Amino acid sequence: MTRTARLKNKILNILDQAPPLKDILCSGGTPASKRLKIQHFLGVRLREPFEEDSSIPPLEWIIARDAIRVFRNIISARSERIAEFSFLNYLNDLVQRENYRDMPLPSKGFMAELEYLLRGIMGTAGIYKEKFPVFQKHEGRRAAVLRSKDLSKMMRTAQKFIDLYSGGLDDDVIRRRSRNKARILKYFNATDLEWEKWKWHTRHIVRDADALAALVRLTDEEYQAVKLARQYRIPFGITPYYLSLMDYKTSGRRDAAVRAQVIPTLSYVTRMKELRDRREPSMDFMLERDTSPIEGITRRYPGIVILKPVMTCPQICVYCQRNWEIEDACRPDAVLGDAAMDKALQWIADTPEISEVLITGGDPLLMSNAKIEHLLFRLSRIGHVDRIRIGTRMPVTLPQRITDALVRDINHFNNPGKREVIIVTHFEHPYEITPQALNAVQKFRRYGMNVYNQQVFTFYNSRKFESVALRKKLRLIGVTPYYTFNTKGKEETRDYQVPLVRLLQEQQEEARLMPGTLRTDEIVFNVPGLGKNYLRARQHHDIISILPDGRRVYEFHPWEKKLELTDTYVYTDVSIYDYMQRLKAVGENLSNYKTIWYYY
Repeated sequence: MTRTARLKNKILNILDQAPPLKDILCSGGTPASKRLKIQHFLGVRLREPFEEDSSIPPLEWIIARDAIRVFRNIISARSERIAEFSFLNYLNDLVQRENYRDMPLPSKGFMAELEYLLRGIMGTAGIYKEKFPVFQKHEGRRAAVLRSKDLSKMMRTAQKFIDLYSGGLDDDVIRRRSRNKARILKYFNATDLEWEKWKWHTRHIVRDADALAALVRLTDEEYQAVKLARQYRIPFGITPYYLSLMDYKTSGRRDAAVRAQVIPTLSYVTRMKELRDRREPSMDFMLERDTSPIEGITRRYPGIVILKPVMTCPQICVYCQRNWEIEDACRPDAVLGDAAMDKALQWIADTPEISEVLITGGDPLLMSNAKIEHLLFRLSRIGHVDRIRIGTRMPVTLPQRITDALVRDINHFNNPGKREVIIVTHFEHPYEITPQALNAVQKFRRYGMNVYNQQVFTFYNSRKFESVALRKKLRLIGVTPYYTFNTKGKEETRDYQVPLVRLLQEQQEEARLMPGTLRTDEIVFNVPGLGKNYLRARQHHDIISILPDGRRVYEFHPWEKKLELTDTYVYTDVSIYDYMQRLKAVGENLSNYKTIWYYY
């Protein structure tokens, strides 16, 4: 049997999930005529038997309804035009053609997407294997007792997952990191007193592969990636403090997220070099060049602006949004000049619609206390600015920077009832939450300032209940979960990206089990040039195609869609199938993620 014949048989076997659809696709006629027949079938399927057969569980009906809507959408002529790909024509060719020359072959990801979609349409998703809970057969106290037992069982299951993730406040982790610190101090011939000085850390940033390999064990790929990053002048740097959070001998589970923050993959390094050599504009994923009315300012929303006084950090996050602007860690000349700063502040003063300023970059807390205080003073003199956010990773990467003097200087401008100053940081994993980070956060909290967290959802913190474990620890140290960002769809960060639907699954099946105080963050996708798209709201995005390689194509709606005419944004996601295979490779049980296919 030829390869074409084998593939065709696989497709036909999958189509057996939905015999009426198979009959239509196997029949004669044009794809356009088949589209009408399929649309008619889907309309009937939506009404019958689900609306007339009360024995079908309501949740099965909801899965079928969603799958039908998705299938309708991806075979529409409009979706084909926007996606620049015809899912229907492709599927028809797979069924009708005698050979597959001159067409992309369907991947395992495509096969999986098709099979799960058809199962959903036909009401055979197979998610619910259990009968209705026993408590639904009772009323009153008896029902409450049985329901309580079910809830306890659900929480015990969740806790087993949560307990898999070590945190930086665990006693054994604290002891391990004490040894790491001693090893690093010995390498630099430094003292405990120097360790507590933040500028000592910025003077001793680890910048090359050999120094890094002398302090922690690296895989061959990690060593080669860092070596090439320095050779190609790709930003790289780790503070000695953050380096102490890495296990000397990595387990691949405890500190994977910490290493992934700063140690690039080989594919990242090679792709970054290619993009930089071509001066590829796609590196500016958020199109800041189109949303910067003046140097140092970015504006995407009516009432808030981003002010960027510094374009460097004490260490470089691999998947940084602004990796195209940042040239190196702690680069001394990456500061907005005085003249440019004056113009930026004057622009804010001349724009009375602005009520909030986010100071970020780079990390603004790299500036001296005096410069930070002076900047806050100048902003506080602008009457229409009533909230100032400071975006910083210092509580995570260099908590020694959060001194009592710095916090007092910042707090001078936190005036309840008149002006609020808040701190927004980036904890990505419970392994980053240390006694030092806790103390840094509490210094702000003792002065009445709120601290919020923005998590970047990557492959390395996307396992079952991993984000829940982070949120639980964050609340205990005084940090409020604020946003969970889908990783930017930048070409060089493919190793870090997670399918959008994993965020939806995490929110519905993991975060939803926790008290409301632990699930205060909003899951978002940043639409280039436009801003945040709230993934939880289905009316803000549509799936418009599935490509031969198994990737879904989405159309995102801009936040202002009900306010003014603005274009939508088309995004090609990473493959669910490929993501699941990566999870399997790190030891995850894929049955724990089986519902992911039914999120859209």
